[in-house]
Amino acid sequence: MVLKFDSLPDLYAHEFDTVIDVRSPAEFDEDHLPGAISLPVLDNEERARVGTIYVQESPFLARKLGAALVFRNAANHIENNLSHHEGGWRPLVYCWRGGQRSGSFTWMLQQIGWRAEVVEGGYRSYRRLVKRYLYDDPLPHHLIALDGYTGTAKTELLVHLAARGVQILDLEGLANHRGSLLGDMPGGQPSQKAFESALSSALCRLDMSRPVVVEAESSKIGSLILPPTLWAALRQAPRIQVTASIQARSNYLVSAYDDVLSDSDRLRDRLSPLRFHRGHDVVDGWLDMIEAGNKRALTQALIEQHYDPAYAKSARVRSSEVIANIHASALDHAGVSATAAQIDAILDQV
Repeated sequence: MVLKFDSLPDLYAHEFDTVIDVRSPAEFDEDHLPGAISLPVLDNEERARVGTIYVQESPFLARKLGAALVFRNAANHIENNLSHHEGGWRPLVYCWRGGQRSGSFTWMLQQIGWRAEVVEGGYRSYRRLVKRYLYDDPLPHHLIALDGYTGTAKTELLVHLAARGVQILDLEGLANHRGSLLGDMPGGQPSQKAFESALSSALCRLDMSRPVVVEAESSKIGSLILPPTLWAALRQAPRIQVTASIQARSNYLVSAYDDVLSDSDRLRDRLSPLRFHRGHDVVDGWLDMIEAGNKRALTQALIEQHYDPAYAKSARVRSSEVIANIHASALDHAGVSATAAQIDAILDQV
């Protein structure tokens, strides 16, 4: 049976035991349904080979070779990856467009007795639902933006708020980036499509009757673009403004960005292009601090000469309401925990 899903929440709320992506590993790596496992019936080279024969020789020869490869690979998956499942197992299968790859694999699973079904339209129909949810329909959530200068521990505050039962949306976590000039994280960022899959999945899991605290971001996090409906909602969201002293912020950044601050070559590469914006003398001063290994002086200089001016410039065009101003006296674990408690109390009033 082929299943059609009319909305993204309906698809994410499926009750199948396992979601199986039978596309090639390269297709899976770019993006896939959240939680899906990869059981390709054609690997990258086989898919390219079949496609080349289809275009250069004949569709019949391509289908004949493809069928042999698909059934051979499917048999291997059944023998080695799926043999532990009992008779009542219910897998949901999809390929690129819900055609031959997923149909053939699902037929084999059904012949065994497993209650397998296929997603109508495959990955392409899933992407249409994601696009409609993130780009076309208005965002139904009530966002509250956690705002403040760089180094006010906003990401860590989200962690503490989540531990207190507050609904949060961690955009930087989904984007695997700290959202600043030196924000690169190990492993790099996901593709734009994979980011949107993770984002839409996170949004669909939220309770729309409760507010959602999200860190105020620019329209991009690293190289990834926030979908316009989310970006518009974030710009209009009421804000909780967090402040802290430059010394406290500098201390926090020295700890939070130690991996970047300890990599002198990486620091130079990221900071040198700012000569056009901040001037040669300023950037030369930063490079001298890198050479001297003075992390604390460098972070304070970056706060005063780059981050704060950039934040002040962007703040001038904001018009959303500030519902609370909270000053964090310290940004260590105890200080962040205390600040999170204050924010939680404000949310109860909201």
